[in-house]
Amino acid sequence: MLVMRARAAVLAGLFLLCCGAGVLAQTPPADQPAPPAAPAAIPQNLSIMVVDVQSLLQNSKAAKMVRQQIEAKRADYAKDISHKEEALRQERDALQRQQPTLSADQLAAKGRDFQAKVNDLDRDVQAKRQALEQSNAAALQKIQEVMVKIITDIAKDRKANLVFQRSELVLFDQGFDVTDQVLQKLDEQMPTLDVPWVAPVAANTPDQTNPAPAPAPAPAPAKPPAKKK
Repeated sequence: MLVMRARAAVLAGLFLLCCGAGVLAQTPPADQPAPPAAPAAIPQNLSIMVVDVQSLLQNSKAAKMVRQQIEAKRADYAKDISHKEEALRQERDALQRQQPTLSADQLAAKGRDFQAKVNDLDRDVQAKRQALEQSNAAALQKIQEVMVKIITDIAKDRKANLVFQRSELVLFDQGFDVTDQVLQKLDEQMPTLDVPWVAPVAANTPDQTNPAPAPAPAPAPAKPPAKKK
């Protein structure tokens, strides 16, 4: 995308320069003022930098530490879910063995209770997955904040006025690439990073064990007084 925009800007600048040269080559009539000169399309002091952001988010010390913590937490969640799944399997098998001795109403009630536990486990799995994603995103955001500041400082030192992501370019002079320099400074400024954990929160469900009390019945209307005979 950035390459296409840059090429479009260059082509537009060349078009303006060519059109301007053609106008200036013509001799304007004596009674008409000369048209203004075409504005410069590209600054003369153009300086470019290229940064491989994905490489920094993979190879920096902080990023590697974040991945280790995320994977460890993922393993803990997987173990907890596995234990809950095994408990549900045992309860299902016990329910199947009890089926011949239960009435239809009892079997239906136990089936509803078992299904509620399955639904709770599904919500727990989703909550843990979302918590991991949010925790990982929060940690990467901290890395990116430091990374952007480092890139900004390097751009000021190099007097660069354009910074491209490596993934947006097909071909470029390697002298423009400052990824190694950014990586060195990033490791110096952020050698470690503790993941800001987000606690898993399952979706709210109606509480069937403590139902809300029924509203008090409205008072009966007063009877009209009996007519005197």
